[in-house]
Amino acid sequence: MSEPVKVVQHGQILEVTLDRPPANAINGVASRGLGAAFVRLRDDPALRVAIVTGGGEKFFSGGWDLKAAASGDADATDYGPGGFAGLTELCDLDKPVIAAVNGYAAGGGFELALAADVIVAVDHAQFFLPEAKVGILPDGGGINRLPRRIPYNVALEMMLTGRRMPAQEAYARGLVTAVVQPADLMAKAREIAAQICESAPLSVKAIKHVLRAIEPLTVEQSIQLMRDNREAIPAYAAMWASEDAREGPRAFAEKRKPNWKGK
Repeated sequence: MSEPVKVVQHGQILEVTLDRPPANAINGVASRGLGAAFVRLRDDPALRVAIVTGGGEKFFSGGWDLKAAASGDADATDYGPGGFAGLTELCDLDKPVIAAVNGYAAGGGFELALAADVIVAVDHAQFFLPEAKVGILPDGGGINRLPRRIPYNVALEMMLTGRRMPAQEAYARGLVTAVVQPADLMAKAREIAAQICESAPLSVKAIKHVLRAIEPLTVEQSIQLMRDNREAIPAYAAMWASEDAREGPRAFAEKRKPNWKGK
């Protein structure tokens, strides 16, 4: 039996493919494989960004492997690092993840996409959370993240009914940043990943840290925190104190590409 998670490194970009036909359902083995890939992204200084996608053309992921769970297999809920799908609880990951959604993102598959920082999708992709239809709720991050990504009432309707949101609606609501033809999906994801790699590493890290720190605050409180208590967000303070913070303006003035050192 082939490995359910395939990982390939292209320079600073890590490409992670969930390949478990027919629906790329996530069992314990797949979840731990995904988690190992995202931990590698987190811990390897040579890596800047990851792209996660699904094998085939119909499913990004059908979500939690309900058949394995129903069988009583204890391994089905041994998710490993990062919680379900390896990413939904990996809250200390300070490098971006792009979800290249190649088909249906259902239940836990949608939750995996929501745990990413950027979502691009093929034109036939659909996003849905059908958990209420099987007696549970989307507690792998879906109920936590979806109402923060799209209007609350729309997110609530989706969770209560299991309604499928087509890719074009997801784009119109800002959930998805691009909708492309299947042949162009990975090219688009790689384009965004390459653009991220052109940004300063410490700036990218600081953006993720600052967003987490200011999320529960008002605009006034967040500005005050960032201006008066910069040290409370170590990654933000480190960015301003870095060589890269001086290299960027210098490179701009000299009309050349910056030489980022990540320090």
